[in-house]
Amino acid sequence: MSAANAPTAGEYIGHHLTHLQNKPMAGVIDFSVYNLDSIFWSVLLGVVGCFLLWRAAKAATSGAPGRFQAAVEILVEMVDTQAKGIIHNAESRKLVSPLALTVFVWIFLMNSMDFLPVDFFHGVFSATGLDHSIHYFRVVPTADLSSTLGLSVSVLLICIYYNIKIKGLGGWFHELTTAPFGAHPILWPFNFVFQMIEFVAKTVSHGMRLFGNMYAGELIFMLIALMGGTAAMSLTGILLPVGHILAGSIWAIFHILIVALQAFIFMMLTLVYIGQAHDAH
Repeated sequence: MSAANAPTAGEYIGHHLTHLQNKPMAGVIDFSVYNLDSIFWSVLLGVVGCFLLWRAAKAATSGAPGRFQAAVEILVEMVDTQAKGIIHNAESRKLVSPLALTVFVWIFLMNSMDFLPVDFFHGVFSATGLDHSIHYFRVVPTADLSSTLGLSVSVLLICIYYNIKIKGLGGWFHELTTAPFGAHPILWPFNFVFQMIEFVAKTVSHGMRLFGNMYAGELIFMLIALMGGTAAMSLTGILLPVGHILAGSIWAIFHILIVALQAFIFMMLTLVYIGQAHDAH
């Protein structure tokens, strides 16, 4: 593509931030529209994560572990330690600990897709002729708000399950109407509304936190890529190309920490919220 026909910076970013969808969106909110790229990568990486954990469990031995087994054992021990510190019900931990491990591995893999070059798949599609049918394609599911809110809503449903399982339906309803302001009947509506607001706020913030950090990381990688494009067309000096290399390298190294940290934070909040469902007020 010639420089005259090249997209502007805004068009380039807008193109890379647009999802591959099953049909054009009819309005601002249209629940019949699906982000096919997010669904594809979420399912694929979920299968990959489960396969890796299954392989580690199958290959586990009582002897000296290999590097992969040792890494998985360290991860499992870390998650189990966090679960024991938050959820004191040993029976619940039989489900919650594997769940937290799965959440961490799954989100870590989805976040790690951000390390792929911004134009990698678009280059592949162009080389294979698929660019005529696949115009938009995003590869970071956690930079999609629908994905992260789907995860946080799933955590909410698990919390509701444990609220009912641990306290009973009547006990949970009693808690909804008597905490935090007191058990006087006049306060019941206020308590219930406050509890609903708390559930909604925790769920929305849980998903928004992961989405916001990964979306910002994806955007910064695009801005750095644009700097590289400008550097490639610049013939007047070497400062811009050097700045591009330095900025890209520094941000990539820093992003490794962000990818792992965001997976850990989402996992910890999952444990905290489930642990709160075990507490009686």
